[in-house]
Amino acid sequence: MKKLFIGIDISKDVFDFYGISETGETVIPSGIHFNSKKGIKSFLTMVKKYTDYEPHMCMEHTGLYGYLLMTEFSSASMRFSVINPLEMKLSSGLVRGKNDAVDALRIAKYALANRFDLKPFTLASREIRRLKILMAMRDGQVKIMVQQKNSLKAFKLVAADISLAKELKENQKLIDAHQKVIAKLEKQMLEIIRGNVQLSDSYRKITKVIGVGPLTAIKCIVETENFSKFDDPRKFACHSGLAPFEYRSGSSVRKRASTSPISDKNMKAILFKAASSALQHDPQLKNYYKRKTEEGKHKLSVINAIANKIILRIFAVVKRDEPFVKLPHNYLLLS
Repeated sequence: MKKLFIGIDISKDVFDFYGISETGETVIPSGIHFNSKKGIKSFLTMVKKYTDYEPHMCMEHTGLYGYLLMTEFSSASMRFSVINPLEMKLSSGLVRGKNDAVDALRIAKYALANRFDLKPFTLASREIRRLKILMAMRDGQVKIMVQQKNSLKAFKLVAADISLAKELKENQKLIDAHQKVIAKLEKQMLEIIRGNVQLSDSYRKITKVIGVGPLTAIKCIVETENFSKFDDPRKFACHSGLAPFEYRSGSSVRKRASTSPISDKNMKAILFKAASSALQHDPQLKNYYKRKTEEGKHKLSVINAIANKIILRIFAVVKRDEPFVKLPHNYLLLS
């Protein structure tokens, strides 16, 4: 059966589409549907009329705007792929001008050109999807709260000259409200994990790793889809921006290996905090940090290496079903 590659460009209210055959000929001309259940079902009805073709939809990852499309495509057992927007941008070459209809065609052409490498998207379980949404809401609340805290500090300096007692009190109330929402969201996430045997088992194992607290554990479970999305800890380290990459060209250009900025920066920040915490309580890691810094290694590079070690420990206890063994407090004296 002939292949039909359909590029989909998603926006808040609508999505544009364009379908081309495996020879690059237009099969489905440029069109648009509402980004709603009714609109998506109408689109799928139209696609199913092309009985001589096997459709493969392709779209960029656009966060919540593409959520309904992914769930409806999965329910209809449609084959589709979700690609990184940056990957799409870098593959497009020199581009002049932009509109949604043209973007849909570009995505279809990308799918055709990379048809042998496209990976069908598999929707995560309902519990993981709910955890992802709650985590995104929590991250949003934390971001707003940090901004308000920073503003409050600045306004307190101004208050030394201008009376702002009432306004500062109102600002503090907003910060307290955000803290309550954050605590509530974290409680909801823990309830979801405790209500699922597989999630609860993973959570129990990885929170025994020194430095891994509840938030780090939940974030790891969410990002790895309970360790089904990543089967190799090194791949997860790369995803988190902790894996160093070589930079060399010819015989003259040779830079120090460094991590890539293309990563999940939020995950990296959480793992750095876990590494800093582990340094205070793990004698083995404390000894490693001391030895490497004395050798002249930069402190952040050593903490990055420790974060990598924590990832290896997390995957070890989950994948190999081995409990994490804490070293004795007098480890340094015994070694």
